Amino acid sequence: MFKSKSNRDSQLVVDALIGPQVVIRGDVVFSGGLYVEGRILGKVVAEDGAEAMLTLAEQGHIEGEIRAAVVVLSGRLDGDVYASERIELTPSARVTGNVHYQVVEMNAGAQLNGRLVHSASAVAALPSPEAKRGGKIRQAEAAEA
Repeated sequence: MFKSKSNRDSQLVVDALIGPQVVIRGDVVFSGGLYVEGRILGKVVAEDGAEAMLTLAEQGHIEGEIRAAVVVLSGRLDGDVYASERIELTPSARVTGNVHYQVVEMNAGAQLNGRLVHSASAVAALPSPEAKRGGKIRQAEAAEA
């Protein structure tokens, strides 16, 4: 419906827009692109397995938990956020809560009153340090033989 270029040169596709005068009291479940300029008092959750991107505009405000693959925060969030792929905190972002992330980009000026918690799924995909060392030792032994 709406398309514009983001600073990552990828397409930002907005399937739903919550305007600046809109207040939603209750949970929101979405897929695709959701752009929030208004206020949501409740959870904002992407459907399981759906490609979902949530963008919270500078004047937007969410009081509740966010769960989505990609999250771009420019407004105010009072609650925890879980980004399974990537989260970006722009200079105007104001977050009171924990940020659970796989990849994070935090710009100068963004405010976070909470913790940054790296997702365990990214760590589990990497080989352990012992496995790396063991592989190098075996390679060295093979080279000597």
